[in-house]
Amino acid sequence: MTATRAAFDIDGRHLSYLDFGGTGRPLLALHGHMSDAASFAGLAERLAPGWRLIALDQRGHGYSDRAQDYTRAGYLDDITALLDHLGLDSVVLVGHSLGGINAYQFAARHPERVEAFIDADGPASLGLDGANPLQFVLALPYAAPTRQELVDGMGPMAAMFGDLVRERADGSWALPFHPRDIVDSEGHVHGDHWADWTASSCPALLIRANHGVIPREQADAMIQRRPNTHLVELDTDHFIYATDPDGFAKTVNEFLTNL
Repeated sequence: MTATRAAFDIDGRHLSYLDFGGTGRPLLALHGHMSDAASFAGLAERLAPGWRLIALDQRGHGYSDRAQDYTRAGYLDDITALLDHLGLDSVVLVGHSLGGINAYQFAARHPERVEAFIDADGPASLGLDGANPLQFVLALPYAAPTRQELVDGMGPMAAMFGDLVRERADGSWALPFHPRDIVDSEGHVHGDHWADWTASSCPALLIRANHGVIPREQADAMIQRRPNTHLVELDTDHFIYATDPDGFAKTVNEFLTNL
């Protein structure tokens, strides 16, 4: 499947997105930290032609510009801006991790624009002990004159991040995210979001990875406290779309079919 990359401006920033095309119903996809719109390519292919998947490079990720802040409100404003840019009154949302939290918070605050949402391993409460699990990325270099210099500067972490580097317009090479931005964003996503989780009433699907970040007890509470919500558990890790692409797509498709 060939996706079309497009962009628009908001508050002096460039936001990029992939439109996988087709005439199906629109499905807006929101990735997690250190990922980008392309992470949904496999899902888009498996859902076509019934659904037209549009995936946003969220602020500070992929080909979208860095932002001055990574607050909850900032991410949600970007979603509003994209829907307005596309001329879409309402959509179904699918989000992974950070994107899953963004999806249910957007549904809580803009219920008229969300027909349903899918939250893939995005907790309702996260990191209340204050620990930031993404601090380790601060050891990564952000940019270098050549690809080899950038990869060499990563040391052992090159196995995880080396394939992500990309060439910039000036010929230098960089990661598709700034490590400082990621830590700031993770800090803002931590907290108690139960009020947002329970605020909307549209159909919702919670996909929990058995080896992910949502404790089983919290997943049970998320289903009990929010009506019209279905839980599916997959025996994989947090990066569901990559480690179990078939199971992820099957689960999403079954939910969408029943809307």
